[in-house]
Amino acid sequence: MILRKFRMILFFGLSILLYSIQPAGSEAAPVFTYKIVNTYPHDQQAFTQGLVFKEGVLYEGTGLNGQSSLRKVKLENGEVLKIHKLPPEFFGEGITVCGDKIIQLTWKSHAGFVYDKDSFKLFKQFSYPTEGWGLTYDGRQLIMSDGTEGLYFLDPETFKELRRIKAHDSKGPVIKLNELEYINGEIFANIWPTDLIVKIDPRTGRVTGWINLEGLSPVNDGQKKKVLNGIAYDAKSDRLFVTGKLWPALYEIKLVPLE
Repeated sequence: MILRKFRMILFFGLSILLYSIQPAGSEAAPVFTYKIVNTYPHDQQAFTQGLVFKEGVLYEGTGLNGQSSLRKVKLENGEVLKIHKLPPEFFGEGITVCGDKIIQLTWKSHAGFVYDKDSFKLFKQFSYPTEGWGLTYDGRQLIMSDGTEGLYFLDPETFKELRRIKAHDSKGPVIKLNELEYINGEIFANIWPTDLIVKIDPRTGRVTGWINLEGLSPVNDGQKKKVLNGIAYDAKSDRLFVTGKLWPALYEIKLVPLE
């Protein structure tokens, strides 16, 4: 009970802080809390770096050297239906589904991989000059994060940079953008290593909302690496899924405006 009260104090304190960073005369970006709709099993050995829901299943990219993988996962029971392991020199990062392909980033190797979505057969490897963190697809362009406030829009065939934006609120840059998901015209981004997800306007980089998932984590062992990371959206059924690195659970949540 004491722990729960402490978490609630932290939650409301952070929410007040998010509102207070807006200067006088500016319109504050809305803050959301959450309601858990469903809880699903998740592989506690999966260091989640990327998450996508497509055609009834989850695709997941995991990290850590020697443990990085690309997976196809059954949502309902967490069963790994298919797995491709990366060579040990690569630290896997964000993934996205682009048509009949899956694209996966790596952290510091400046290397990305393109796979066949069904067979996980490697089509090709490509390079980029920054670190690789999160990746999503808006139906026309890839959107990549590199751990800063920057978001890079890439051609999905050539991987050449088309443009870039910087995530910002009224106080300045919003940094540590990690796993990404494109949802209904907005970019959702985990902010590492916090319990926050930020909503970003893809045209301008302006923050349009904050999502506070304080208290959602099922991990209480104090390990700082077991943080929130992983956003997936089921567009057909309007379902939002989130999980974290080495979490034993994946959650379907509904966003609730903080009044």
